[in-house]
Amino acid sequence: MDDINIEERLAAVKERIRAAAEQCGRDPAEITLIAVTKTYPVSAMNTAITAGVTDVGENKPQEIRDKFDAVLPVRWHLIGHLQSNKIKYVIDRCDLIHSVDSIKLMDEIETKAEAHGRDIDILIQINISGEESKSGVSPDELESMLRHAAALNKVHIKGLMTIAPKAEYGDAESCFADMKKLFDSVSEKSFPNVEMRELSMGMSGDFEAAIKHGSTMVRIGSAIFGARNYNV
Repeated sequence: MDDINIEERLAAVKERIRAAAEQCGRDPAEITLIAVTKTYPVSAMNTAITAGVTDVGENKPQEIRDKFDAVLPVRWHLIGHLQSNKIKYVIDRCDLIHSVDSIKLMDEIETKAEAHGRDIDILIQINISGEESKSGVSPDELESMLRHAAALNKVHIKGLMTIAPKAEYGDAESCFADMKKLFDSVSEKSFPNVEMRELSMGMSGDFEAAIKHGSTMVRIGSAIFGARNYNV
């Protein structure tokens, strides 16, 4: 993996984020670039961090566990599905968990956070397209999860996350627009222990459309690091 190419691709992605934000009248500083490092080696991650990456996202808790000590200081995000038996791998390493999709999981994270004596921020994952194969709660289930946050002491909801649908389930941009409407609707209400600050949506193939519809966090891997080597 060529370090120079990583630096050049990172610069190009940042420029695209800037252009997309300014095109819709937004401040590029409002948007956090999360470099998605699934299957990429520590060496590539450290090159990207040296070149200016401040946030990295992993899909699997085990990869966070295995890479954490070898990676330069950075903010860690878990963006993939989280099983309760894997919380132990991220509870004292992650700054933000994007993929919380049930009250049960929130409660289990709360228990682990209490045991570790730390607070942790989470996002609620929304299955905005209704795909059966996709994780996330339906929009109709969201408010019950937000209300439940009042019972939590260590877990704090900071916003919402979604993944764009496969083509047969709808257009990505229309789903991003629906997510922004949902985000705005719950932001207008008051829920204890909930701060609707982050809207995490958009990946390498669609992040400009996500920015157009209010994304504050874009999750970009291959556009920075190149093709994945799944044997890593």
